[in-house]
Amino acid sequence: MPLLRLAVAVAAAALTFGCASMTPLTVAKDPYAWLEEIEGPKSLDWVKAQNARSLTELEADPRFAGLKADALAIVNSRDRLPVGAVRGGFVYNFWQDATQVRGVWRRASIASYNANAPVWENILDFDALAKAENRNWVFQGANCLPPEGARCLISLSDGGKDARVQREFDVSTRSFVPGGFVTPEAKSIAIWKDRDTLLVASDWGPGSLSDSGYPFIVKAWMRGAALEAATEVIRGEKADIGLFLSRYTGEDGQTLLVAAQQLDFFSTIYWRLDGETPVKLTLPRKSSVRGLHKGEIIFSTEEDWRQPGLEKVWPSGSLMSMPLAQASEAAPPVRLIYGAVPRESIEQSAVTRDGLLVAVYRNVRGVLLRFVFDGRAWVESQIPLATNGGVSISAAPDQSAAFLVAEDFLRPDTLMAVDARSSSAPKSVRALPSMFDAAKFTVDQFEATSKDGTKIPYFVLRAKDLKFDGQAPTLLYGYGGFQISLTPSYSPFVGKMWLERGGVYVLANIRGGGEFGPAWHQAGLKLNRQVVYDDFIAVAEDLSTRKITSPRRLGIMGGSNGGLLMGVMMSQRPDLFRAAVVQVPLLDMLGFANANMLAGSSWVAEYGDPRLGPDGKPTYPDERAYLTKLSPYQNLKKRPDMPAPFFVGSTKDDRVHPAHARKYAAKMEALGMPFYFYENTDGGHAAAANLQEQAHRRALEMTYLMRRLMD
Repeated sequence: MPLLRLAVAVAAAALTFGCASMTPLTVAKDPYAWLEEIEGPKSLDWVKAQNARSLTELEADPRFAGLKADALAIVNSRDRLPVGAVRGGFVYNFWQDATQVRGVWRRASIASYNANAPVWENILDFDALAKAENRNWVFQGANCLPPEGARCLISLSDGGKDARVQREFDVSTRSFVPGGFVTPEAKSIAIWKDRDTLLVASDWGPGSLSDSGYPFIVKAWMRGAALEAATEVIRGEKADIGLFLSRYTGEDGQTLLVAAQQLDFFSTIYWRLDGETPVKLTLPRKSSVRGLHKGEIIFSTEEDWRQPGLEKVWPSGSLMSMPLAQASEAAPPVRLIYGAVPRESIEQSAVTRDGLLVAVYRNVRGVLLRFVFDGRAWVESQIPLATNGGVSISAAPDQSAAFLVAEDFLRPDTLMAVDARSSSAPKSVRALPSMFDAAKFTVDQFEATSKDGTKIPYFVLRAKDLKFDGQAPTLLYGYGGFQISLTPSYSPFVGKMWLERGGVYVLANIRGGGEFGPAWHQAGLKLNRQVVYDDFIAVAEDLSTRKITSPRRLGIMGGSNGGLLMGVMMSQRPDLFRAAVVQVPLLDMLGFANANMLAGSSWVAEYGDPRLGPDGKPTYPDERAYLTKLSPYQNLKKRPDMPAPFFVGSTKDDRVHPAHARKYAAKMEALGMPFYFYENTDGGHAAAANLQEQAHRRALEMTYLMRRLMD
């Protein structure tokens, strides 16, 4: 997977095209381009009017108040697992509830946490900070100096945007460091080189950001010096996505500083920065660095890789290592940790003092593996789990204690302690109480057959006594992009707000995602993207064939890249459903990569490049022709079978431009087509900056779905 893991994308069409004509194109002026001015008065007036119209109708529904009460009870419940980062003998956790709306960053000793009696020390109260500084601060994480983590860079965002300020914080004094490091607001990345030096990739002024809006120049910034005096360490190219920084620490304190020069969303050149000059690492262009252990760099492959100096080809989807001391040689020795297996994916790995923990999904169900390096090879064993659902790991390279959260669709999150020194079963630390009556429901895993014959798995959450008469109100969720997997997880929102009110929930594992490794993702890139939509259509049709639901009772939902999936479905098969929740979507597929459309140009490796050159000709004519045929915005026409969709977005989304949803909705308005629209003024790409906003958004979405599918 790429280092830059954005959750956005676009759609494709069901046609095969020859080479497009090289005659300059006549590009019609976009009549709704004024909505691309994010906070322009005219744009915001339109947004306010649409919000008022939709909220007045949805909030007046007699079900809304009960749904919002349920959602607030869920988000404000203290029956949540306080998961977080393991570091320096502590577990660090970010906590939000009804009284801590913006949240508090806190820590507890590993010993007390492991005993299910955590003694929390509050480190930084973001409600108090926002009030004291009169700022709309949203916490976006802490980057702490290993191993103790006494000094941290706290990332603060204005309203949830990707752009953030980073400020040096002293954990021992619970205060920001006077005269310490502070970076200006930007989509910047900073890592610790040592206590008095940062490596910073940031906006250094005109010409220092890539075409995608990310920094591609890294500088070393010494304590006490002005940021302007920082010295350049490495520079990428303006055409790159950007340069992204990471720090890896081994169990013995060995450190690896890495700059990932991301050529496109999936291709990267890795540079080692812990020496006097940058040194290129001999890693596949399509790979991800995952950690450092016993002097070995651990990485995964996203392409078939011919090992330098040998005839051996390692298949895409493998987990491997090589000695750090030889990682820049022309032909470094490579060791296999776990080989690629059909219908499997490696979703997560975590380094501990004693080895490597890996979450592997087999047919979209998780198992936990443990690997120990004996100096020559990695020895595998499996750690037994009670169920094969979702698995997420928290660990640190200086600790033997690790923690995992196991969950399933009907089983609440269970926190477990893992002793990484052995493969014994983990100890249950705390299991959450059920937030809905799971005993009434069951989970099926079915397969639909896509247009090309590929078997597409999907999960169905339903009442045990469901009548298979095609009348069940059903919500089908999908994503299908960027090698992001949809895996089993416990959602009290789905259970309490949808299942208990008579709904069925479906999760589709379509191509474009990572559920079966890199090949599952790469099958739907660029001109091949129609398979993603064929897969989703196949699942929708299979639900009717099995008489679980019917088009009259089927709703669909997706966000970001999944929002574009919704747009393509509205273009291609509106007859299959009666409701569509379109969250923070991409919809203008001819304009998404333009310079003013935020991070859009970073996604051309996923969707293709529709841009025109200075001569008015397409740079990639086949790709533009393909996107022209399938772009939901350009292909929107008035039609009687189009269901009224619900668009959900955020003014503060600086990843996917809010104009995608705005322009599509404005065009529907001009055509006299019904729709609902809600743009939160805060929230960033998540469309909710705090728990209360999240509850409000979910209540609106469920109210809309019930009106469309249950009435």
